[in-house]
Amino acid sequence: MTKGKPWTHEEVKRLLKLVAEGKTIEMIVADLEKSRDAVYHKCRRLGLVVEEEGAKGRTTSSIRLPKELPSVEEALKILAGVLQAASQAGLDKVEVQKLQIIGSPRNSQPILLA
Repeated sequence: MTKGKPWTHEEVKRLLKLVAEGKTIEMIVADLEKSRDAVYHKCRRLGLVVEEEGAKGRTTSSIRLPKELPSVEEALKILAGVLQAASQAGLDKVEVQKLQIIGSPRNSQPILLA
């Protein structure tokens, strides 16, 4: 798979803002001057859902983004804690489900790596 020009931190912030405003993918493509595929895949990696022109019904961002995102170090500490807890013997089903929720990218704060 060939890769294009990397996303800058400013482009990612702009993408998040446009998605939060409910812009369609076509509007975002025009604003960021990126290919439709690049925007689509970046949204997918960040766990965002955007509206497509002509789509039946409206879809919006599936997550609410906090103003302050955790640092990479903080996110890794959370993940390390989940992995350490998951490696303990004798966990019951509820404990395993809680660890899955904590470690799930869809249910935790997103980590932005530009």
